[in-house]
Amino acid sequence: MRKIGISELEDIAMGAALLGAGGGGDPYVGKLMAINAIKECGEVTLMDPEEVPDDALIVPMAMMGAPTVLAEKAVGGKEYKTLNDMVSRFFNKEIFGFIPIEAGGVNSMLPFAACARLGMPLIDADGMGRAFPELQMVTFTIGGMSASPMALTDEKGNCVIFETVTNKWTEDLARAVTMACGGAVSVSLYPMTGAQLKKYAVKNIVTRSQKLGEAIRTVKNSGDMTPEEHFLKFSEGYKLFKGKITDVLRETRGAFNFGKVMLEGINEYKGQSAYVEFQNENLSATVNGKLMATTPDLICLVDKETFSPVTTDGLKYGKRVLVVGLKCFELWRTPVGLDLVGPGYFGIDTEYIPIEERCKGGDA
Repeated sequence: MRKIGISELEDIAMGAALLGAGGGGDPYVGKLMAINAIKECGEVTLMDPEEVPDDALIVPMAMMGAPTVLAEKAVGGKEYKTLNDMVSRFFNKEIFGFIPIEAGGVNSMLPFAACARLGMPLIDADGMGRAFPELQMVTFTIGGMSASPMALTDEKGNCVIFETVTNKWTEDLARAVTMACGGAVSVSLYPMTGAQLKKYAVKNIVTRSQKLGEAIRTVKNSGDMTPEEHFLKFSEGYKLFKGKITDVLRETRGAFNFGKVMLEGINEYKGQSAYVEFQNENLSATVNGKLMATTPDLICLVDKETFSPVTTDGLKYGKRVLVVGLKCFELWRTPVGLDLVGPGYFGIDTEYIPIEERCKGGDA
């Protein structure tokens, strides 16, 4: 158990944005919400999952919608208490603490704001170890847990509780309401016990995010290594490409951002080409016509000089980036995990091959 203040938040937001694999919304927006809450209400207590009582009620809290909409339509301030009250009334039991549903710019920060304003602890765990675009794409689904009852509210005060027959139905119904509410809402789902949390959550995700963020912030202090070598070492990343963005194809469909970013090689990749396809999060990376990485492994674009993560809604012509692949959480590599988030689900015509296999003989 430890306290999280504003200085820690800066690093957590940076690291979580990297783990967001291009998705999760603008990290700056999420960080501002959390910083303001801590300034007004005090530091947040971060608890290790093993410190949580087995019978405690734990609830993930998040925003749902297209990242481009989230950047313009943030939380109004009353949503945290509304969601807390809705879930507590449903179970006739007080919520013990919140967790982030995923790593990513907004959804890694929103629970900090909620915990600060409600005086509750945040548990150091999430349900992805990265970001994914759909609600059923969590390790809790692998564990057979239900997404519902799911509480949903918007900044205007509209409230809904879903009880659904499958987690995919939760996703479909909630997505329809999200669109009706303007493309972005606040949600609470996958209510669980402390025992379920310990068994199925991705543990210590906040701590990992903080360490990654600190390493990015201090990447120039790399001793005998170059900053790039230092970044790849601490992130345990695989270098896939380095290039200049030459085009970005982007459209919003059904509260998702779909698109493709085209890259022209620079430095040691001069004369080569690559592209990355995404649905909120980056899904595949292709270099010189060869598929180099696919979901559920993480594909991250970072600034060539600062190594700060570049989200899919922040892609711009002319920006120079390094494309890096990271290993996903082990449960995603199981048959059940691949059914949920493997390349086939997203229409990518290939079998999943772990990134370390695809990159054999390359950079690591």
